[in-house]
Amino acid sequence: MATLARETGLALDILDVGEPHRWQDNYDRVLKDFAAMRAEGPVHWCPESIYGPYWNVVSHQHIMEVEGRPDIFSSSWEKGGITIADRQDNQEEPPMPMFIAMDRPQHTGQRRTVAPAFTPAEMERQKADIRRRTAELLDSLPVGERFDWTDKVSIELTTGMLALLFDFPWEDRRLLTKWSDAATDFEAIENEEKDKARWATLYEMVGYFTNLWNERANKEPAPDLISMMIHSDATKNMTPQEYLGNLVLLIVGGNDTTRNSMSGAAMVQHLHPEGWQKMMANPELIPNAVSELIRWQTPLAHMRRTALEDFEVGGQTIRAGEKLVLWYLSANRDETIFPNGNLFDPTRENSRRHLSFGFGIHRCVGARLAELQINILLEEMHKRKMAVEVVGEPKRVYSSFVHGFRELPVVMRRG
Repeated sequence: MATLARETGLALDILDVGEPHRWQDNYDRVLKDFAAMRAEGPVHWCPESIYGPYWNVVSHQHIMEVEGRPDIFSSSWEKGGITIADRQDNQEEPPMPMFIAMDRPQHTGQRRTVAPAFTPAEMERQKADIRRRTAELLDSLPVGERFDWTDKVSIELTTGMLALLFDFPWEDRRLLTKWSDAATDFEAIENEEKDKARWATLYEMVGYFTNLWNERANKEPAPDLISMMIHSDATKNMTPQEYLGNLVLLIVGGNDTTRNSMSGAAMVQHLHPEGWQKMMANPELIPNAVSELIRWQTPLAHMRRTALEDFEVGGQTIRAGEKLVLWYLSANRDETIFPNGNLFDPTRENSRRHLSFGFGIHRCVGARLAELQINILLEEMHKRKMAVEVVGEPKRVYSSFVHGFRELPVVMRRG
């Protein structure tokens, strides 16, 4: 099998898939780029990009291998963090340590703090309320009129869920969307003035959540995420930067990921109507279709790791200090695991092998909740025989990290 050596810089138009304009302006090309790389080998060197040099890891097997070796491939914010964009060190932009961007043992204690919010028992407790809110929202949608599915459905449902998890003032819940968008705004990060405004928005979030922390600090333990952090030895003495980082993690993890999979529910009807109709005709397929939808959409396109020592992956020697970008989107279309991976197929037998939630110690702590929310959305759409038609060009997020939509114009009908 041919490989592309780092010294040659061959085919940069294929290898620099992290450039965010591609994802916003020519998404089909991105999928073709990944397919071309998978055909040539599992690991490729990109010697030059706006994010510096990095390794592309594009196969399912080798992403699992890297994620399964957290002592060799670091997630730590001190080493560079979890995204293709490197951490910037300056006084105006303090670091945002969060447990997903920590290595063991610090990662273990902080993750364990919030895990009780996502147990099977807690999901069962939340189920009736999620169904009620979903049903009420779907019943409120206009029939036969154009509206933005991302705003009216995806954002509203996920933001409402976040508000309940934080016991956040309901009337202010859309602030959570505003802060989530600011935290992952790659376009603003690349512009000095916009980045200052982005940080002003994040400091607004810190002030708001600091007030909530202070209000609850002397109260009895409660099942909301803020109270859990207050009453845990692993998180009760967090620095302001750690508090900010973990808030960003929980908000982005609970908002962008589920929200973009819900938007994917509208897109698959548009792009793969046969698969959608198969699911609508047989609601017993819905649980598997949830995994298939999350695989197909892959709401976070990548995670980044940094090598702590020299190590061989996929026939390439990764040097200590080098950056690896683990392309979940590519792994979820790896032909050796998912034949016809660009197709949404609710009968796909191995849909649950997707890597959208990651693998190993950093696997998404809220995976069960994401699946539950999407499952209920599909069930309630089935009950109403809802058909959603995309009627305009979707506006994609400017990012190679968050894989989703800013706007998705649709018209909804009922059978």
